[in-house]
Amino acid sequence: MNYNNGQQPITLNRNMQQLQLLLPILLPVLLISIIPLVRGIYIGFTNYELGASPTFTGLENYRIMLHDRFLWRSIGVGFIWTITVTVLQITLGMGLALLLNKNLVLTPLYSVLMLVPWAMPPIVRGLMWRQIYEPDTGALNLILSQLNVIEAPINWLTSFEFAIPAIIVAGVWGELPKAALFFLAGLKTIPEELYEAANLDGAGKVRVFTHITLPMLKPVIAAVVSLSFMWNFNAFGLVWVLTQGGPGGLTRLPMLAAYEEAFRYGYIGYAAAIGNVMVLIISVVLFFYLRVQLKERIS
Repeated sequence: MNYNNGQQPITLNRNMQQLQLLLPILLPVLLISIIPLVRGIYIGFTNYELGASPTFTGLENYRIMLHDRFLWRSIGVGFIWTITVTVLQITLGMGLALLLNKNLVLTPLYSVLMLVPWAMPPIVRGLMWRQIYEPDTGALNLILSQLNVIEAPINWLTSFEFAIPAIIVAGVWGELPKAALFFLAGLKTIPEELYEAANLDGAGKVRVFTHITLPMLKPVIAAVVSLSFMWNFNAFGLVWVLTQGGPGGLTRLPMLAAYEEAFRYGYIGYAAAIGNVMVLIISVVLFFYLRVQLKERIS
């Protein structure tokens, strides 16, 4: 270790200088992030309702939550939605990234077109898919009728059988570009020499993928899984526009449940408690992601 004047470590001085330079940016970001978080945690321990002053009630909201079967159903639907969308997002995103990495003639055009769903706000995506799912005039029913797949129009968004698959398809369509772009960036960092050496050894495509591509993409996959889980578990705008949680609460994700408790029924404290539980669930996922990243750095 180098020392400055034989007393202070130079590395420590550099870290302090870097911290001082970052403070003007970090301080507002931390304040904007931490103050609402701390306030939300506190409100979750109160009986705060719209138009009334909050009173500290301890764990009362969480006790009510344990017996709220509608909320538990929302959390269950949230996990089904999140896991299904994330798995499809990862697998389809990986396939799309592998195709785009082949440097075909139209790859730049495909890359730009791929960004279109991502560039659209969730509300706009929801309105677009709502038009597609319209029973009488929607494109989906018209196409299926022309192909003689269905005999009568299907109410995709109000049917207990098709509502969840319908919102999952819309969700995957919108989130797919994120995963594909992450994987494409990861593929670009893999040294070409590894593939050349594998070809010289006579390795097949499957073996190259499982022994080179997948291991090299492990940090990217961990990042995409963690971020996708967080984004999908917090989904609101798309599902709200499509179904508003219906039919019969079947597509009521946790964020929709918190929104309804706060702004439809006025139970701000209870809604904050739901939000705190969601933060806790997401924190557990992020903990495992950070653990994987630390192991990768140590190894």
